[in-house]
Amino acid sequence: MGILSGIRVLDCSIAMAGPFAAQRLGDLGADVIKVEPVTGEWQRHVSAGGAGGNKINVSFLSLNRNKRSLAVDLKSPDGKQVLLDLVKTADVFLQNYRPGVAKRLGVDYETLSKINPRLVYVSMSGYGEDGPYIDRPGQDLVLQGMSGAMLSAGRADEAPTAAGQYLVDAITAYNAFEGALAALFHRERTGEGQLVQVNMLDAITTIQMQELSVFTIGNKPQTRSAEPHAHVYIRAPYGAFATSDGFIIVAFPKLKTLGEVIGEESFLTMEDEVDSWARRDEIFAKTRERLKTRTSAEWLERMRAADIWCGPVYGYADVVEDAQIRHNGTFVEYDHPTEGRVKTPGFPIKFSKTPSTIDRGAPIVGQHTREILKDAGYDDGRIAALERAGAVTAGEL
Repeated sequence: MGILSGIRVLDCSIAMAGPFAAQRLGDLGADVIKVEPVTGEWQRHVSAGGAGGNKINVSFLSLNRNKRSLAVDLKSPDGKQVLLDLVKTADVFLQNYRPGVAKRLGVDYETLSKINPRLVYVSMSGYGEDGPYIDRPGQDLVLQGMSGAMLSAGRADEAPTAAGQYLVDAITAYNAFEGALAALFHRERTGEGQLVQVNMLDAITTIQMQELSVFTIGNKPQTRSAEPHAHVYIRAPYGAFATSDGFIIVAFPKLKTLGEVIGEESFLTMEDEVDSWARRDEIFAKTRERLKTRTSAEWLERMRAADIWCGPVYGYADVVEDAQIRHNGTFVEYDHPTEGRVKTPGFPIKFSKTPSTIDRGAPIVGQHTREILKDAGYDDGRIAALERAGAVTAGEL
């Protein structure tokens, strides 16, 4: 029994941020019902990195475990009524429609809270529920660019480099997950549900608490250097450096210590809190040239012995085989009825008495439609009638 056992979630979201948040709730034992169109959620039809599957592509598979699928046409009166009936016994309703769409569909907070005042309604958007940008697409890379974060690293004369993952989507998903949990806790105290609003722009902006405060309070400009320094507000050297056989990370060591380790005499008389800012490019460039002369393993051994913060630069093949990753059980494996043996990142929070579990992999479209409707009190005849009318569909493995 998971820590959220007995909590029912209606997941009406698409793409990454919403489904990821709902999957987190499912990992903790919530009964997550994936409410999707009869043709399947958008993510089923768009592969990430070209990775396909047997019946379910990898994108959808990775974001929708521990869910049951209800395939329903919300634009039909009968299909909409199915959802409204389910709202009566739901604890969380999660959607990431564009602003205004939920109201047009008749599934906005004002409408659903009248049906179920205890409902925790999580609304996710790109820029907020109103304001000058509500019609803009909330896409991850676009938000990375708007957040200011991309100009906190790299060379001043080069284009900024984006994060190598869907960073904004992931952070927004965690905000929604945390918001849902906090609102459920409030409901346990008071019995009342509420509206929880999360948007991507605020999510990626507020995680830069230190950096933006250095700018707004400390009045320090966000100035990139000529060398690819990894953070404008951290002293040199700080970044990824090539070795004779790969790359390593070096993070703001004491200059005298670094100079002794890499054989750079000019560092021995430099002051950490003066020269590492004023001579940032020079320090970075000299470090870069010295580190090219030995292997990654040699430098890491020498630096760790000198208590310099350093580490390897991994590719995914290295990540999955890393000793600590394996020790932590970071990845989980399970058998999927159509996709075979699946290996994927698991749930990162450990609970001593109520651990997360994987009770089911990502469903095919409408796989649980009949089961969910029977749970809601629909008899076989009514379910068959809905199927004939095309208001719902039931998938088969």
